[in-house]
Amino acid sequence: MTDAEFEEFYTHSVKPLVGQVYLMTGDLHEAQDVVQEAFVRAWTRRARLDAGAGPDAWVRTTAWRLAVSRWRRGRRATEAWRRHSRAHTTEAPAPDPGTVALIDALRELSDRQRRVAVLHYVCDLSVDQVAHETGISAGTVKTHLSRARAALAPRLLEEEHGV
Repeated sequence: MTDAEFEEFYTHSVKPLVGQVYLMTGDLHEAQDVVQEAFVRAWTRRARLDAGAGPDAWVRTTAWRLAVSRWRRGRRATEAWRRHSRAHTTEAPAPDPGTVALIDALRELSDRQRRVAVLHYVCDLSVDQVAHETGISAGTVKTHLSRARAALAPRLLEEEHGV
């Protein structure tokens, strides 16, 4: 991938990838941080990234792994809160109530169910693509999708009906 191709890839992919990782993690600032770090890593290997093979999957997977590493180590949480408290409310518009309800509902799922559901329903990946990206079997992906739907349905119906 040339420098110009990478810049175009970044321009067109950064916002959707941040949104996807945000839905997986439930933390917008963390999603922004890990996606940016993943793009930095992708930049250093841009010559090896194949534009046709889905560099967005590589960035998304790298961002997810970075987020998991941060959770496991427990560090940088204080730094994220400091950045959050200094952030200006004019930097980004507030999410709509539907997005807030979705994030709250997704937080009730296990990490694996949340990741699989976001990859399938938000990123529009097939079951096989989700299996490949997450390293779990297609059957397990289907099981997690079924359980995620069952867990999300009552919460999202409550929100839809204003209960």
